[in-house]
Amino acid sequence: MRVKRASKYGFCAGVRVADLKTRRFAEGGGRGQVLGALVHNERVVRELEDLGLQTVESLDETDGPTVVFSAHGVPPSTHDRARELRLEVLDTSCTFVIDIHDEVARELSEGCHLVFVGHRDHREVVGYTHDLDAACYHIVSSMDDVRAVEWGGYPKIKIIYQTTLNADDFEELVRFIEEKHPNAVRADTICYATKENQDAARELAADPAVDLVLVIGGRDSANTRHLWQIAARAMPAYHIQGVEDILPEWLDGVSCVGLTAGASTPDSAIDEVEAFLTQRS
Repeated sequence: MRVKRASKYGFCAGVRVADLKTRRFAEGGGRGQVLGALVHNERVVRELEDLGLQTVESLDETDGPTVVFSAHGVPPSTHDRARELRLEVLDTSCTFVIDIHDEVARELSEGCHLVFVGHRDHREVVGYTHDLDAACYHIVSSMDDVRAVEWGGYPKIKIIYQTTLNADDFEELVRFIEEKHPNAVRADTICYATKENQDAARELAADPAVDLVLVIGGRDSANTRHLWQIAARAMPAYHIQGVEDILPEWLDGVSCVGLTAGASTPDSAIDEVEAFLTQRS
């Protein structure tokens, strides 16, 4: 069986840095906990736990001396709370996400109403909105959400995307806001690595030599899910965490499998899937 990898896939720079910084901390004898999964990949979480860094869901669960903030970023109040608890902080927030936090503060100071396109409970979006007055922003993810708001009542609107989205999936609702408000402006906040991975997934799924696409990534990874959605529009495609999720019947009659992976998927998981496939007779 042949395997063809997408031209772009896997760890983005922000996740790679977060993973490397955290592993070096643990391997150097650092002790503490990770606030929420470092990245949305169960394999990475397990490996960090094996190194002694347990994942906790709130700062009140920590026993120090260090807390690791994930690549998704946290609200400013979380930094304040960590100081109150006298915790050292290893902050692995993606620099792109930090830039968006700065943009949020800047746009609010200039009187903009903020519209976050994304998932309300995603940790990145929570990081942007948790400390804000609810009157100064909306979170939207469907046409029902945007139709429920009288957009003309705001002087200026800034539209900010969750970085891991497929922007095409939300074009209709963003255009709706723009049609209702002449001063609605989009921010370019889709992560460049997310865009590249999505474009490469489209290209892979359009390749006539490929019979099936496997998309490797964590169950809760939004960007992995979007890659699967892109591929599945063109051909049979499956979202897997690793070799253990592959069903033999998927491969019946398949001579070439396309592989891609979400931005939180480690290289080792991708290599294992390719080795499994190429060893099949």
